[in-house]
Amino acid sequence: MSVDAGREQAAYGEEAAPRVGFFTDSTTCIGCKACEVACKEWNGVPTDVLGLTRTSFDQTRELGANDWRHVQFVEQRVPLRAPDGAPAVDGDALRWLMSSDVCKHCTRAACLEVCPTGAIVRTEFGTVVVQPDVCNGCGYCVPACPFGVLDRREDDGRVFKCTLCYDRLKDGQTPACAKACPTESIQFGPLDELRERADRRLAAVQADGFVGARLYLEGPDDGIGGAGAFFLLLDEPEVYGLPPDPVDQGVHLGAAWRAAGAAAVALVAGVAASFLGGRR
Repeated sequence: MSVDAGREQAAYGEEAAPRVGFFTDSTTCIGCKACEVACKEWNGVPTDVLGLTRTSFDQTRELGANDWRHVQFVEQRVPLRAPDGAPAVDGDALRWLMSSDVCKHCTRAACLEVCPTGAIVRTEFGTVVVQPDVCNGCGYCVPACPFGVLDRREDDGRVFKCTLCYDRLKDGQTPACAKACPTESIQFGPLDELRERADRRLAAVQADGFVGARLYLEGPDDGIGGAGAFFLLLDEPEVYGLPPDPVDQGVHLGAAWRAAGAAAVALVAGVAASFLGGRR
């Protein structure tokens, strides 16, 4: 982690200005992909020529350098139930789970911590963005991300990802994906307000009988110090292709460097001992 990046993150932790982000309510997502289209059009993200996966209506498959928004489609077979909980009919029913995934804009952003050029920075809105003109394509950030968000473009090797429409934020506008969402599944605003809204929504969904509903990445104990994008899900995170226990690998870098240093010292000592012993 560079000195400048470290100071930047420390300074952000002391900021009084509200941090903004996304709350995605998967219970109202209809899989229309308006968010994907709006993101590509506004940000000039290249369009990949992809066909159907033959297992889903999902064409983008995953987040990447050319897909900053990804609508996940999950097909499930669940027993039909009457309102009183008794079986309504024999057999299974088809249930679609859909949710629009995006960069989480982590508080402890591993990608920012490992970037050697300072290409990845935190903005005044608390978001994490990549500066393409500074990125050298080293790719260190790609495996560092616990969510597999970061990716390099094949044509020039540089990394691209969601900026939370930084140019729109500067003009006081809503990010393109949230603006285009017809069901308000993607909600944008100050994170404190969004979390309060999410708590109320979760209680209402659970009261309607969806006992498996849960908030994902809703607080500071989520392994990344708090996310700038969190979700209301109807099933386990793994069902949506999300890690159940994300970890900022940067927190282990200190121990790794200490271990490497100790091994290097031992190696030098061993070589020196062998050399001296041979001279005798």
